[in-house]
Amino acid sequence: MSLNFCFIGAGNLATHLSKALQNKGFNIVQVYSRTEKSAKELAGFLSVKYTTSANEIYKNADIYFVALKDSAVDEVLSQINFGNKLIVHCSGSLPLSILENYCENTGVFYPLQTFSKSREVDFSEIPIFIESNSIKNGELLVNLAREISSSVSVLNSENRKMLHISAVFACNFVNHFYTIAAEILKSKNIPFEVLKPLIIETAKKVQDISPGKAQTGPAVRFDENIINSHLQALNNFGEYRQLYMSVAKSIFEHYKK
Repeated sequence: MSLNFCFIGAGNLATHLSKALQNKGFNIVQVYSRTEKSAKELAGFLSVKYTTSANEIYKNADIYFVALKDSAVDEVLSQINFGNKLIVHCSGSLPLSILENYCENTGVFYPLQTFSKSREVDFSEIPIFIESNSIKNGELLVNLAREISSSVSVLNSENRKMLHISAVFACNFVNHFYTIAAEILKSKNIPFEVLKPLIIETAKKVQDISPGKAQTGPAVRFDENIINSHLQALNNFGEYRQLYMSVAKSIFEHYKK
């Protein structure tokens, strides 16, 4: 499969996806970012050209991967003439239809993973979800995804949004809880590292049993003595105290059923 790719965006996702494709022998011809630092950094790693001007984006790529924050997509794409090339966004929440005003060939290439530039990932283990506006484009994207991942599925915009919401709960919200836990521990000079075995075991447990069956803790049975004791201890953490109560009630109501 001989294809030329242009990346519109140079953030976490664009960095890992472009590297994965290049490692499989695909040709990245250009990187665009609104900030020179990120564009230059990724282009340097890939040994390709970069630009910070939408008007200078290469016109003859076969596929344009749009890996921008959702709020920037319209602003940037409105400045580019894609002709009849294939333009693909990588968002979990944006519908496929967001691209229809910019090109007649459109698709979605959504890798379900949390990405940070500083951490390497194995793309072969990352599920990729595809959507397109034609059978031809869909087949091209599915075949491309299979070059870098062992898990490739077709999913429409509505279902992909629900998948993304689930990922926000399972990843982003959970990570925020780690941040809260770290702040509470820091107030008593306890290192966050003491929680890491617990975090690892919790993640391992759901590989073997359902999250519902894995749930433990005082909220499941709504042990008021423990919960009230915790709430009292959180008096100096007003925002977290309220969050603790809200989540505890949610857990109890779920298991009360």
